[in-house]
Amino acid sequence: DSVVQPSLVIVYFGGNDSILPHPSGKGAHVPLPEFIDNMRKIGEHLLSLSDKTRVIFLSPPPMNETQIQLVFGDAIKGRSNEVCRPYAEALLNLCNEINVKCVDLWNLIQQQDDWLNTCFTDGIHFTAKASEIVVKEVLKVVREAEWKPSLHWKSLPIEFPFDFGVPNSLSLTELELFRNEQLELPPSTALL
Repeated sequence: DSVVQPSLVIVYFGGNDSILPHPSGKGAHVPLPEFIDNMRKIGEHLLSLSDKTRVIFLSPPPMNETQIQLVFGDAIKGRSNEVCRPYAEALLNLCNEINVKCVDLWNLIQQQDDWLNTCFTDGIHFTAKASEIVVKEVLKVVREAEWKPSLHWKSLPIEFPFDFGVPNSLSLTELELFRNEQLELPPSTALL
């Protein structure tokens, strides 16, 4: 009901939902059909907020099952790539169906050299390297999307120039633009 709605919403669910059901019936597990129904409702609700609200979903990523066992032992059971993969695939299909951008973390992470050892701190949570992959891919979606108005950082107005009007001074705006350009990837067609 708010007059001001978000310009961009990033939705990231599925890793915990895809845990095998706990024998007690309690826990984070969400059956795949219910997960997809929930994601559809979330996506459709967000899209209904405003004709200028943009949505990006992130698929559930893979995990390092061996590292999970080493770090957590028996404290965390029921996580596996075999069980998680259908959640990632179903989310990609849903996003295609409802016309929402989706970053395919499932495949992007596995395309990295030595991904099992370089992308996770504990088998589940991302290292800085994996987090950088997520940032670059989200920025790529924002850059390549044909959204009007564009949300790409280069198209946004600069509200404060940061050079304080001092002649020949170093412009902090230019430094910020340079820093942001380091996160840009060459354009590709790897998106949905």
